[in-house]
Amino acid sequence: MTTLATGAIRRLRSVKRVPVVVALASLVLLAVTIMVLAPQWGPYDPAFISPAESLQGPSATHLLGTDQLGRDVFSRVIAGARTAFLAPLALACGSVVLSLALAILAGFVGGRVDDLISRAIDVLYSIPSLIVAIVVVGVTGGGFVMALIVLLIFGLPTNVRVLRAAVLERVQLPYMEAARTVGLSTTRIVFTQLLPALTPLIVTSLFIQFTYGVVEVSSLSFLGLGVPLGSPDWGRMLFENRAALSSNVWATAAPGIGIVALAVSANIVGDWIFNRFENASRQR
Repeated sequence: MTTLATGAIRRLRSVKRVPVVVALASLVLLAVTIMVLAPQWGPYDPAFISPAESLQGPSATHLLGTDQLGRDVFSRVIAGARTAFLAPLALACGSVVLSLALAILAGFVGGRVDDLISRAIDVLYSIPSLIVAIVVVGVTGGGFVMALIVLLIFGLPTNVRVLRAAVLERVQLPYMEAARTVGLSTTRIVFTQLLPALTPLIVTSLFIQFTYGVVEVSSLSFLGLGVPLGSPDWGRMLFENRAALSSNVWATAAPGIGIVALAVSANIVGDWIFNRFENASRQR
């Protein structure tokens, strides 16, 4: 009984130590996740067009009003959360996995392999990813998938540099030398010794890349290079409703607020998780 009570008290204290900003950011991420998992919760079909109800303000029938084609803004915001969340998440996961693989390869092998990876990263670092994505997708007509691939490739430099430096620092530590001395394979050393030590950095990189991805994917959609025309996407909604601010400001403000809230929340939560990892490692 005493053990259970002590554990409950500790959990309560840990909750109290969570900053209000982090709690609010977590709620935003939770809300977006629910919208992604249940887009059908919107009161109307996000693609349903009703010209007779175009550009209406918020009401009991349409909580955020309607757009120029009479589509329900609230339903489109809920449906648009899917691409606003999943595309940046896929971009962040792919970028962190590739960056980590290249950083480990450069840090463990070294020599010419390290030089080759470093020079390639320097070249990519000098080229702005969003501009390249706009040009490539605009010229080739590759669509949304091509845009994500371009953003993924040209988003590697920062992650690879940071992770490579962390790998090089840890490779020389005594416990890594001891692991090699006792005959552990490189694969086992990486998965049992290196990756756990890099976890705070990996988590931080994931959230940072997600934040960048939210902005970049929304920017491409705003320029008409992301999702197809008419799709319920937050960036696309900004583009389609930008001329209707005087009629129904929420048709533009709602997706804009969603983009900002999602990006800022991910950044705050990622920073808080990193600090928790760092504090826990210092107490060991």
